[in-house]
Amino acid sequence: QVQLVESGGGSVQPGGSLRFSCAASGTIFRINVMGWYRQAPGKERELVALISSGGTPRYADSVKGRFTISRDNTKNTVYLQMNSLKPEDTAVYYCHAVIISGVSSLESLWGQGTLVTVSS
Repeated sequence: QVQLVESGGGSVQPGGSLRFSCAASGTIFRINVMGWYRQAPGKERELVALISSGGTPRYADSVKGRFTISRDNTKNTVYLQMNSLKPEDTAVYYCHAVIISGVSSLESLWGQGTLVTVSS
């Protein structure tokens, strides 16, 4: 059984920074794409950033130039560095990963969710 465990998040002032990490544990053959999503009250869950197994990142337009996604395949961990945070970044952030746990065995997993609050 594979699970994703998030760490990081919290409350910061506008312009501040936070760093998330998300580690996968359990029986893992290979991790495909990993990413971060967020959901604000009354809104749909949206993609923030994702990174391919080869390390190619993609970002939502709203966070380009401010957020950086990275991964360490030796640790089965994905990171999200968030700089120049704005109040509109306030949301619950979720780690996501597509994990291959065996031949023809594909799992889509979510982290537990972590609140980020950006306010004065």
